[in-house]
Amino acid sequence: MEILLGQEEANPDKPDKDGRTPLLKAARGGHETVVKALLGRGEVNPDKPDNDGHTPPSYAASYAREGVVDILLRQEGNPDKRDNNGRTPLSLAAKGGHEAVVKIPPRREDVNDGPSKDYQTLLLYAASESAT
Repeated sequence: MEILLGQEEANPDKPDKDGRTPLLKAARGGHETVVKALLGRGEVNPDKPDNDGHTPPSYAASYAREGVVDILLRQEGNPDKRDNNGRTPLSLAAKGGHEAVVKIPPRREDVNDGPSKDYQTLLLYAASESAT
């Protein structure tokens, strides 16, 4: 990875046909070392969405990648950035029952609990059958 990132022509923020960047794929996979290496390059956007509006923090939260969520939030990842369905990373974690991710402090006092397009709030997600 470091060899590839060291090449001048390498664009670590270039998306594939679905809009997924290397950072988004590393976040989804829980690859903390790769996430750190990519974020070490100043031109990588920690909130760049794919074609569905999912961001690296939303994928990491959806897949219960606690370490990656923490890294992304420390790098100014936005816990309030909504996908195309109006869901935030925190609401995705709550919906999936990923309590450890929900407990990660967002390092912001203004986390938005507004409803998604299906009128769900964080509390409704947390209280649903799929959440613990």
